[in-house]
Parts: sequence; C-alpha cells; structure tokens
Amino acid sequence: MRLDSLSSLLAALAVLLVGTLLNRRIGFLARYNIPDPITGGLLFAALASAAATGGSLRLEIDQTIKPVLLLLFFAGVGMGADLRQLKRGGKALAIFLVVLFPYILVQNAVGIAGTWALDLHPIFGLVSGSITLVGGHGTGAAYAERFADINNLQSVMDLSMTVATVGLILGGIIAGPVAQYLISRHNLRSAAAQSAAAEGDRVETGEITTVGVIGALAGMLAAVLAGQWLAAKFSGGSITIPAFLWCMLLGVAIRNLGPFVRLRFDDRASELMSGVCLSLFLVMTMMALNLVEVVLGAGPLLLIVALQVVFIVLYAVFVCFRFMGRDYEAAVTCSAFIGFCMGSTATAMANMQAITARYGPAPQSYLIVPLAGAFFVDLMNAFLLTLILALPFMGG
Repeated sequence: MRLDSLSSLLAALAVLLVGTLLNRRIGFLARYNIPDPITGGLLFAALASAAATGGSLRLEIDQTIKPVLLLLFFAGVGMGADLRQLKRGGKALAIFLVVLFPYILVQNAVGIAGTWALDLHPIFGLVSGSITLVGGHGTGAAYAERFADINNLQSVMDLSMTVATVGLILGGIIAGPVAQYLISRHNLRSAAAQSAAAEGDRVETGEITTVGVIGALAGMLAAVLAGQWLAAKFSGGSITIPAFLWCMLLGVAIRNLGPFVRLRFDDRASELMSGVCLSLFLVMTMMALNLVEVVLGAGPLLLIVALQVVFIVLYAVFVCFRFMGRDYEAAVTCSAFIGFCMGSTATAMANMQAITARYGPAPQSYLIVPLAGAFFVDLMNAFLLTLILALPFMGG
C-alpha cells in the first residue's frame, strides 16, 4: 500500500504526535531528551516492519516533500540567528573541527580493530567507521561502489546502507542521555537565555501572531528559493557549497539585515516553523525504515557499531565537552557531535532541538554544527580515508 503525498504528510503528523505523547508520558524518554521524531518514527517503523515481515501489509511513504522540509529547516535556523549572540562562533567552529578531526581517525581505528577481531576484510572496518557514520548514506554509497569493483566485495553496498541507517538511529537515541548527564553533573545553564532575560533582548513577550508566522514563512521560502538558485549556479566550482548551507546563510542575512530597512521578524515564529520542518523530515525518514531488514542485513558489523557507541560517548564526555568549554553550549554541542558522527547533520540538529527546548537556547552550537557539516567534515573524511586506504594491509 502506497500513500500519496498528502496522506503521507498526515501520517507523519500523526506519528509525530504519538512520539510527543510518549515522550511526555514515559519518564525515561522525557528525562533523557529523546527527540520526538525518533520515538514516534521508531515505533511506526517497528510496527510497519513487523506487518511487512508477516505479509499482512507493506506500507510505503511518499517522501517527495522531504528535501524541501530540510531546506526550510536550515533557512529557519538562519532566520533565528541573531549575530549579536554569535560573536565567538568562528573560534568555536575552529575548536570543534580540531576535536572532530582526530575522532575520524579513532572511529576508523575502532572499525578496523573490530574487523580484525571478527576475521573480516579490513575494508568493512571503514564501512563501519567514518565512511557511513560520519559520511552518511551518500558517502557510504559512493565508497561501496568502489569497493565492489576494486576489492570484489559484492555485499558491501547493502552493508553500507544498513550501518548508515543503524548509526542514524543510534545517533538520535544516545545523545540525549549524554547531554543530560553533562548538564546535571555540572549544573549548567543557558547563558543566552540568562543574558536575554537580564538585558531584555527578546522584546516579543506576547503570543506568536499570524502575521509573525507568515513573515517568518515568507523569509524562509525566500531563503530556500534563492539558496537553491545559488547552489545550482555555483555547482560546477572547485568547492561546492550545498543548498542547505546557502539557505541558512541567506536566512541569517534576511534576519540581520532586515531591521536596516524596517523589516523585522519574530524569532519565535522562525524557531517554531523550522522546528516543525525538522521534526517532519526526521519522522518521515524513520517511518521509511524496515527495521527487520536493517538488523538482518548488518550481521556482525552491529557488534562494531555497538563498540563505536561506547567510544563516541567517552570521546564526547572527556574530549569534546572539555575542549568546547565545559559549559552549557559545550553540552549541547556534544549532543550534536554524537548525532553528527553517528548519523547526519539533521540528527545533530534534532538532538540540539530536544535539549534547547527544555533548557534554553544555544545559538553558538546552532551556528557551528551546520557549518561543520556543510563541507569541512567531508573534506577531512575524504582526506583521512584516502590515507588509510593507501595502507598496505587495506588491500586496495
């Protein structure tokens, strides 16, 4: 059974509401800030996978709207970015990249060590390392084609997609408990929220109005349309800037240049609209998973992924948190770091959204994570993978 676009959107909204209800009613989920789309999407995926396996029903979700939702989300992130609160973003981005670079090596070392222990080809160590976890489905597919042709590993494509999917799920589950541990242990508070309360920066104290929502949506759509045009125009350059980054940067420009022409936007409306778009994007992604196929397809690589979870938690707590400043922003960045290195930039943003919805804004984290995910991490990952694949024991 295939749902059309409107039916799929309605189903996604219903599943998202179920996830929200479960997170509010189940103490464990609420305590550890599990994102609503992850909870609802996983429940739907589990039920749909069981039905498909039993042969009673196979449900397909139309995901045509997903790319637009993601671009609208990043445009909304830009629309909510007050540059007055982001003066230290450049330094924080540099530190984040310094923290990220060695972890890519750690992730691949863990993967290769796991394949040696399991007597597998070391290529599968990279498949269960940064190729699929930091790189995601796209990078996994690109390398899988190469490994199938050059190394004659014919099952590597299915395994790459499976590990990338498992990483996406785990990245959305484990980040919340880690951030909660850091916030509770160090008694952290949002400096941006305290500053806004003290200085009265947020003048919008009433309800979010229809005009405010329409204005925010208009700004987001303008950023998306212009961002898509710019991405297409400059796609042939030596350095390709992805569409979502163009959309975010244009959103920042609209938000911060608007007041000079007497055009002001309600930041709360932008945050609301972008949050809705991200939640729908993630829940539709989770709803499309066949969990039975994921588990059966991963095989022994699931053991390596479990080991990756242990290492990323330790690295986030003892390295990322310390280097990023040991404050509230650092804790939020750690939740993004886990989602980022296990799943995708969207997972990282959803993790941060779940934390900030409860404890207050983290504007610096919201800026540096998309920037790092735009192209810096892909460059670092490609560079390190090239060096590792050149090693004699890789058989390349």
